[in-house]
Amino acid sequence: MPRELIAPAQEQATFQEYESVALEKGQVRVKSLFAAAKHGTEMSQFKGYASPRGGFDRELRVFDYKGEGVKYPVRLGNMGVGEVVELGPGVTLLKEGDQVFNYGPFREEHIWPETVRTLPAGVPWQAAVCLDPADFALSAVRDGKVRIGDAVAVSGIGAISLLVLQFCRLAGAYPIIAVDPLENRRQAALALGADLALDPNQCDAGVEIKKATGNRGTDVIIDYSGHPAALQQALRGIAYLGTVVCGAYPGAWLTGLDLGAEAHMNRPTIIFSRANSDPNPDHPNWNNDRIYEVCWRLLSEGQVDCKPIVHPIVPFADLAEEYPKIASHPEENIKLGAHF
Repeated sequence: MPRELIAPAQEQATFQEYESVALEKGQVRVKSLFAAAKHGTEMSQFKGYASPRGGFDRELRVFDYKGEGVKYPVRLGNMGVGEVVELGPGVTLLKEGDQVFNYGPFREEHIWPETVRTLPAGVPWQAAVCLDPADFALSAVRDGKVRIGDAVAVSGIGAISLLVLQFCRLAGAYPIIAVDPLENRRQAALALGADLALDPNQCDAGVEIKKATGNRGTDVIIDYSGHPAALQQALRGIAYLGTVVCGAYPGAWLTGLDLGAEAHMNRPTIIFSRANSDPNPDHPNWNNDRIYEVCWRLLSEGQVDCKPIVHPIVPFADLAEEYPKIASHPEENIKLGAHF
């Protein structure tokens, strides 16, 4: 029987077998070749702090705060690439041997609809598993209205931010400043086009951002750390009337944020960015589907580089041991990938 990676309990990872079922109309069976995790979202489940706010009332647009916590077991993994090995009834869009990709956990076999995206020859698989988070990265850049010549800082350098800085480079931003306490993240940012990388544990990042921009500050700061200290430094480093984009989805903050200091003096616009919350701010011309299409064009054409983002890449058989290191050894991980 095929296997998949699950968290049976908080901060535990193991394999479980699952049944290989018959295909229905319009479905294909896919043998996994590669896959990757989505660290931020998955850590909220793996560490057990997801869903504390309960359900979201779509009409009132408020949470009910009746959350029961994470219900284990949960599947681990976010996107996969594989080869079509069997066609279900009525399938016409794909053939056996096609390479395709889609959302899905770390598992040896998937059943996907025939409408999944195909991976063109010559396009690296890392581009496919980076389509998400590329959608969130592009949305944040668009929400921040980054323009040619804008100075931009990006904090919390995970996979999303490494795509953010490349999209900012395509938009003509300069300089692009990366802020993260982890050396591996800063080095990846520099390799992918950042002009400067700052360690906020070793300097006053807000002041250094000002110094790097002729004391003006950056026009836009995009934060994907979700940490109050990063937002505080953004309020210090932003230019007068600049824009701070909050892209992370953090838990509740208890302390560490002063909205009576630089916030009042620099008067930034603070925007909360979320790609898949339609209607889009630029509705009706833009929506989540259009964001995906633009992202995939840029990724598949090689206009952004995803290979350094998917790191490390480990055998599927080692995932039960390697996956927990996302939490315990972040200095060794950017976006965990697996090969089958």
